[in-house]
Amino acid sequence: MLKNKTIFTMSILAAAIALSACQPKQSEPKQDQAAASEAVQAEALKLAGDVEKLTLNLPECDGNSCPEISIERLSSNQAFIDDFINQQILKQLDQILDISPKLLKENQQATIAENPKDAKAQEQAAEQPASLAVATPKQKLEQQVAPYLLNFLSLDKELKALSANHQISLMIKPKILNADLPLATVVLNSSSYLGGAHGSSSQRYYNFDLEKKKQVELNDILAPNQKAALEKKAHEKFKAWVIEFKLANSVEEYEQAWKFTLSDNFYLSSQGLILQYGEYEIGPYVVGLPRLTIPYDQLQTVLKKQYLPPVEAKNASMPASTATANKAQS
Repeated sequence: MLKNKTIFTMSILAAAIALSACQPKQSEPKQDQAAASEAVQAEALKLAGDVEKLTLNLPECDGNSCPEISIERLSSNQAFIDDFINQQILKQLDQILDISPKLLKENQQATIAENPKDAKAQEQAAEQPASLAVATPKQKLEQQVAPYLLNFLSLDKELKALSANHQISLMIKPKILNADLPLATVVLNSSSYLGGAHGSSSQRYYNFDLEKKKQVELNDILAPNQKAALEKKAHEKFKAWVIEFKLANSVEEYEQAWKFTLSDNFYLSSQGLILQYGEYEIGPYVVGLPRLTIPYDQLQTVLKKQYLPPVEAKNASMPASTATANKAQS
């Protein structure tokens, strides 16, 4: 009897051990959850999205002189960046069309008087406070752009009344360059031709810290008391650019007309720190949109450590002259 009881007990113990061996380890679900959480956090710290084109109502037109306007906005997983870029688009329109509130109102009234169909667009613009509250980000920006569109079309009519066979155009488009660390970067390209001797272009970079959800400016990435050092290095690149493109017989002669200045329009590329300049900032129209590239191996004590690339990338070499004169790209 005792023997049978012992055998029965041992059988119970063996079954319990076998059952426990089949059970998953308690730590595995926790590890999976931790990995999933880290993946979600990594995704939240990465800028992802695309552009969407605004719907702008243009009048019917045939021929080669019809006005063209194309405005796109950023639609990403970072709402604070989308809102910021939307505001920059409106600032670009202010600069390109260069209109005062009084002139804008006069042009709107004149356009509506000539074409009653435009009254609907004007009414939408006037009702912005109520309509913007329920509009999508795209619709909100379309309503904010509406007054500029009316002024753009008014300018086209004015040129045609002067028998000027011009085709005016305007384009604004953002693009994601850097998606994550150390900074997410969006470039806002614009180009326009409004009937003058030539068109105009711009290329502006905006950098963001996704963790802190804030814009990062040039001063923010510099080590303490290093702005003068950066300016000196950038000036050397400027001199090399003047010589390479044979813009004058000497740098001294060139700077009599075009003084060097340190641009605050920047982004961190794979080659180094890019300093982007606009038209007429450091040269005549013919040089386009100049940029100076300062390689990272020259910035080891100038930039804060978190904005320098990993050690293995520090030895990347650059040509003696790293400045280019390029037009804005869409």
